Amino acid sequence: MSQGIIIEPILSEKSAALQESQRKYAFKVLKSANKIDIKKIVESRFDVKVEKVATMNMNGKVKRSTMRSGGRVIRTEGPRASWKKAVVTLKDGEVIDFFRDEQA
Repeated sequence: MSQGIIIEPILSEKSAALQESQRKYAFKVLKSANKIDIKKIVESRFDVKVEKVATMNMNGKVKRSTMRSGGRVIRTEGPRASWKKAVVTLKDGEVIDFFRDEQA
């Protein structure tokens, strides 16, 4: 079990609403990570108690790009990388403060 399982927290409006209303926090994690490893890492890194972990595999979308070069139009496309998301539900009274933990 390595500390590199959690790649980054997902900070969006939707995740902020889940944090406030349901104590749920979203993280981008390694594809090989399982729920047990994610729970242990979150509990040790943020000093909280985890109630539940839900994981989902997010498929990468196709990215299209168009450029003009020397009067010609160049169109290319390629896939974005697939990734795994973990939604961690904390027990009552537990909170993760991402900005306080980064400064420490």
